[in-house]
Amino acid sequence: MRRPVAVRLSAGLATMALAAVAGVVVAMPQASASAAATTGSATGYATQNGGTTGGAGGRTVRAATGTEIHAALCGRASSSTPIVIEVEGTINHANTAKVSGGSCNTADGVIELKQISNVTLVGVGGGAVFDQLGIHIREARNIIIQNVTVRNVKKSGSPVSNGGDAIGMESGVRNVWVDHVTLEASGGESEGYDGLFDMKDNTQYVTLSYSVLRNSGRGGLVGSSETELSNGFITYHHNLYENIDSRAPLLRGGVAHMYDNHYLRLNESGINSRAGARAKVDNNYFEDSKDVLGTFYTDAAGYWQVSGNTFDNVTWSAPGTDYNPAGPDVRSTTTVSIPYGYSLDPASCVPGVVSRTAGAGKGLLVSDGSCTPQTPAPTATATTPAPTPTSPTPVPTSTATPPTGTNLSIGAGSDGSSKADGTSYGNVRDGDLGTYWSPAGSTGSISIKWGSPVSVAALTIREAAGSAGTIRTWRVRNADTGAVLASGTGAGAVTFPRTSLSKVTFEITGSTGTPKVAEFETYAG
Repeated sequence: MRRPVAVRLSAGLATMALAAVAGVVVAMPQASASAAATTGSATGYATQNGGTTGGAGGRTVRAATGTEIHAALCGRASSSTPIVIEVEGTINHANTAKVSGGSCNTADGVIELKQISNVTLVGVGGGAVFDQLGIHIREARNIIIQNVTVRNVKKSGSPVSNGGDAIGMESGVRNVWVDHVTLEASGGESEGYDGLFDMKDNTQYVTLSYSVLRNSGRGGLVGSSETELSNGFITYHHNLYENIDSRAPLLRGGVAHMYDNHYLRLNESGINSRAGARAKVDNNYFEDSKDVLGTFYTDAAGYWQVSGNTFDNVTWSAPGTDYNPAGPDVRSTTTVSIPYGYSLDPASCVPGVVSRTAGAGKGLLVSDGSCTPQTPAPTATATTPAPTPTSPTPVPTSTATPPTGTNLSIGAGSDGSSKADGTSYGNVRDGDLGTYWSPAGSTGSISIKWGSPVSVAALTIREAAGSAGTIRTWRVRNADTGAVLASGTGAGAVTFPRTSLSKVTFEITGSTGTPKVAEFETYAG
């Protein structure tokens, strides 16, 4: 089936979106009612938490510069209006400038997907290459990036972009599908490069599929430190990791699923599960590599469940106090339950399948477990924007009885998505209604955590003086598993079935302004 292509008309015919870009008036790329160029549907953890549909159901526009990508985002009716942006050509620093508008928050020298939702960015035609220019996803949800190349993004030297990450995600990001992309560097940190695919600061429900990551010191990470453990629910499948020194990926806490990947020349270490992370590692092909799985460079152990993998010319180091390779006798150290369906290719055919399907410009071919690449069905065009996912059985706060007993939050720990200046995560557990935490925008998340599991059956969210009623919609999650415990409207008391957990998260999904959470109280019920 031939896919329709949106045509970018001249400024005289297009609807004009005026934006201040270095003193220049930018014409908004012409919107079209044509179907999206994306093919297939999200897989892995990106199918959870309500699913990932990107800009399905929205307008399709064509962009040939980074500035035009920003203009397309800024020309929407709101920051959540669905849009598909088809990109063709080379995007670089010279053609990427900040564009202003009420539905965007962009910047010079980077493709900025910040405080937005329901967006698809897809390479079309002769291809899309982001040259020395990274893609930054922050405080965003329901994003698809497909069929693009991002290369040689640097954090030092010149030019610099995105902290040296080819694709980086942070601050409360949810539901991202990155598919059929090529991410490349030309060296390691000493040459000015950082990670190819990094996630931190409460990023969850992400899938990287049918992609190539090569020639980098660092493949990618999940979590920026041993105490930053709010990330997880990540799937990596049918990817090629080639000539990577380490971090393929580095997991700090959380759950990840790696299946049917080809790891070729991992020079120092590979999948680094640490700080309580749990990795399910199925039917991968590890070749000409060293220490491809384990806990490395720390004594904070992580865990893995292994099945069906092939180790072809893999060498293993001796274990040490802060170095614990899984091999040579690779065995499972945990069990991981996967909530979605998937079809495994046998590891023996993974190199062949991945070589024919992974990366940009491969025709978006996929595999269904038969070792035979094929073209997926075109994505159905939605007629309405993707709804914000909610629990199937929301618990209304208006009828919940305020809990009594000991507030378990006092003396516990806390973290969350990015915070507004002058606020602190610790303010929600200090017993002082005069202090508070606020997210950097109108939505965000705040968590209470303990060193070992506790039983929680109720909580109370208390807004700061003068901000009562600002919080409109929310979800409560078991941060250990990602399960939604309750959802509803308005702050106050929340009850749910008693649950044993080590971390509980309150996600603000809608508000009338900047929320101010004075206290996040937790109770055993």
